[in-house]
Amino acid sequence: MQTRAFAVQSATTVFGPHTIERRAPGPKDVAIEVLYCGVCHSDLHTARGEWAGTQYPCVPGHEIIGKVMAVGKEVSRFKPGQTVGVGCMVDSCRSCASCHDGLEQYCDGPVSFTSTYNGPVGGGPNTFGGYSAAITVDEHFVLSIRHGENDLAGAAPLLCAGITTWSPLRHWGAGPGKKVGIVGIGGLGHMGVKLSHALGAHTVAFTTSPSKVDEAKALGADEVVISKDEAQMKRHQGSFDMILDTVAASHDLDAFTALLKRDGTLVLVGGPPTPHPSPAVHPLVFKRRAIAGSLIGGIPETQEMLDFCAKHGITSDIEMIKMQDIEAAYARMLKSDVKYRFVIDMGSLK
Repeated sequence: MQTRAFAVQSATTVFGPHTIERRAPGPKDVAIEVLYCGVCHSDLHTARGEWAGTQYPCVPGHEIIGKVMAVGKEVSRFKPGQTVGVGCMVDSCRSCASCHDGLEQYCDGPVSFTSTYNGPVGGGPNTFGGYSAAITVDEHFVLSIRHGENDLAGAAPLLCAGITTWSPLRHWGAGPGKKVGIVGIGGLGHMGVKLSHALGAHTVAFTTSPSKVDEAKALGADEVVISKDEAQMKRHQGSFDMILDTVAASHDLDAFTALLKRDGTLVLVGGPPTPHPSPAVHPLVFKRRAIAGSLIGGIPETQEMLDFCAKHGITSDIEMIKMQDIEAAYARMLKSDVKYRFVIDMGSLK
């Protein structure tokens, strides 16, 4: 079915109206009217060709909230009119060990998982994402949304920023009795602070900007450390169970590994365009500390996160924009001029 969308035709052109073809629902498919779509920094990297392999035309968007329009005859979990979400994946092999464990983001199949946009489709055209009026997705990769109507726009970034921080917080045991650091107070970091606090951990936010201290405390941080202040950093040496580093720029990791307890872990979720400086080995060896990475989250833990957020009234802090304003939003993102996530009102496509 023909569907209105906004696409970029090359790495150097601007976004504009575009018509894409969505498949009619198959037996296990859910057809969704897109109401809101969050704007992730990954959208910008892909659209601008900054990550290898972008196929054009490109329709980004993987933080999708919408209403079910129709379902296939074998769909059992969803019905028309239901509020649902779609995150970063729309398919995986579903037969490898990771898929069986509900960790589809680590799919070991021949082509790994299929991204919601710019993903391969059996050798055919690339997938098109949420900068569109509608999307058709296999039931397995559709998520239930239990937030109220007034919170749906703020729930959209949970499909990426929320799960990207939730998954490592859960895996490394953030909760009561644990001291957790969150590095960076942006789209990812502000969700990390909210979720760590809600999980019951003593949450410390790290920022280079003194102006963000009050903001971080308002988000739920118990303490805020200016990471450029050596005295403040030293006061926390050897005290963290885990630190979640959300910064997507190359920086010195040693400053944060020194803050970990014995057996503590520094978890990286930001993807810098150039590598971090190599960390010193001795601070790791002598305290059995670890540096690890984490990628979004599987479908079961994404649903767990969404349900947790609905129960605790957690959404992303957002600024709503029209689809036609996406270029201006990208320009502001490059200047870090957003608190903390843009969300597109897809009704503007009409």
